Amino acid sequence: QLQLVESGGGLVQAGGSLRISCAASGRTFNLYAMGWFRQAPGKERELVAAISRSGGSRYYADSVKGRFTISRDNAKNTVYLQMNSLKPEDTAVYYCAAPPPQRSANYADYSRKNVYDYWGQGTQVTVSS
Repeated sequence: QLQLVESGGGLVQAGGSLRISCAASGRTFNLYAMGWFRQAPGKERELVAAISRSGGSRYYADSVKGRFTISRDNAKNTVYLQMNSLKPEDTAVYYCAAPPPQRSANYADYSRKNVYDYWGQGTQVTVSS
């Protein structure tokens, strides 16, 4: 079983930056594509970014494109989300997630939110105006 633990959330002013991290354990990390989701109160969970197993390919939702950067360090079993130019509408609980290995090879799979099976507990990001 792949375990995921997020960290680094907090309160930041609009226009500021924040980096959140997700540490993985329990399985070989580089077998999995990784994604970051967010969910605001009353809204559906949204896939905001995803990254391939090697880190060479990335997906971004239109709402964060140009402001957020997903990266991973396979030697540290960690995936990151660098968030710049934050807006109040970015306020949400952010979740790290992974699809199963058989859904981790192709962009067409890991760029879709319904293939993700493994989830962290979430970290709150609050952007004040």
